[in-house]
Amino acid sequence: MKIWRPGITAKLFLAIFATCIVLLISMHWAVRVSFERGFIDYIKHGNEQRLQLLSDALSEQYAQHGDWGFLRNNDRFIFQILRSFERDNEREGGPGGPGPEHGDNHQHEPPPGPPPEPGNGMPPHGWRTQFWVTDASGEVLVGPRSPLPADGTRRAITVNGQTVGWVIASPVERLTRNTDINFDRQQRRTSWLIVALSTLLAALATFPLARGLLAPVKRLVEGTHKLAAGDFSTRVNPGSQDELGKLAQDFNQLASTLEKNQQMRRDFMADISHELRTPLAVLRGELEAIQDGVRQFTPESVASLQAEVATLTKLVDDLHQLSMSDEGALAYQKRPVDVVSLLEVAAGAFRERYASRNLTIDITLPERAVVFGDPDRLMQLFNNLLENSLRYTDSGGGMHLCATPEGNTLIIDFADSAPGVSDQQLGRLFERFYRTEGSRNRASGGSGLGLAICLNIVEAHGGKVRATHSPFGGVSIKVELPLERDIARNV
Repeated sequence: MKIWRPGITAKLFLAIFATCIVLLISMHWAVRVSFERGFIDYIKHGNEQRLQLLSDALSEQYAQHGDWGFLRNNDRFIFQILRSFERDNEREGGPGGPGPEHGDNHQHEPPPGPPPEPGNGMPPHGWRTQFWVTDASGEVLVGPRSPLPADGTRRAITVNGQTVGWVIASPVERLTRNTDINFDRQQRRTSWLIVALSTLLAALATFPLARGLLAPVKRLVEGTHKLAAGDFSTRVNPGSQDELGKLAQDFNQLASTLEKNQQMRRDFMADISHELRTPLAVLRGELEAIQDGVRQFTPESVASLQAEVATLTKLVDDLHQLSMSDEGALAYQKRPVDVVSLLEVAAGAFRERYASRNLTIDITLPERAVVFGDPDRLMQLFNNLLENSLRYTDSGGGMHLCATPEGNTLIIDFADSAPGVSDQQLGRLFERFYRTEGSRNRASGGSGLGLAICLNIVEAHGGKVRATHSPFGGVSIKVELPLERDIARNV
């Protein structure tokens, strides 16, 4: 049996929806508690007003009669007074009707007509609690037969500053009247109905919201699957400038880099096979010619074979150096090095070879320029650049080597004479196996890996290298290396 596992859209929907449900239930509970407490407080306030009105009315009646004889065993009289309060309340619109505190000084007389029955001690209309009327000694004059509540609400009946009795009401702790209970139930049903409708609206709003928020994530997931399957041309639409949009931009950059690396790997393998095929074909042809007797096995033929073997050896060595520099496996033993002395040694070693091809080397160097680097790798860098210029510079020209400190950087310029290259070729000089001549003539082109190795060495020393047009008609290779004080300050 397959177990259903929710996706990220379902998880986000459930998270947002559950949060909405918790908030709705919390709000419902808070509203219910607030309503019940407020409703009971409202009842208490209304009863207190009625108690005060009843106390004032009984004070007036007591002052007229002089004692409580008119009220003893006369529950009908008290209900007539309460009925008059209700009629006044309906006429005036107030919760307790007119009374002394409202500026009404008329005497409360029982209304004409037969009074209603009290109803076995139940509170009359408008009252939510039971009430009693007692004399000054506490003897019950009007009220149910149940004991007087100790914590009930009391209002004194005073005449000429003396307390002649009390009006007492039972405390309001819960709803007792059917109308109040029905009203509370109706409010509760309405509240739950609002919660149900709000839940439905939350679900309808949360689902498209979750899908909208996760749409960029789905695009990234689909793009990642295609990328993992080897489709490096896939791209995703960022759609926004937030974190997901930036992630989509990074994804596109990654896909572009992988696509570029794949193309470079294909080109690299094609170039390697081409470079190895040529000397191997020459070796095979010469060996077959010697084997068939077409060519004699002479010192000249041996020298030709050795030249091809040397070409293969040089190519394999360059590939090894390049792979190690790409992986960072070249051993760099850095220390403060005077670059000026290294340049002088390198130029001196090439001076005779340059002279044999009718080329000159002009050097303009400062007295001292110290960088933090590996002297062996820096010497390899300078030798490769001088060797590259020697191969490509026409006879009768020369190399102009100069080093100039600029701020915290030493700029070394290897500028040779004609022939030059185009602007498009300048941007590709540091690519592997790239040579400017279309025929890829091995006599002058070498393996095409020297400048790529130079680029890795310069970057390993925290510098930069670039190719520009030389003022002397050829190519100018500018190497920028940070001076030692700059590195010491950044460490």
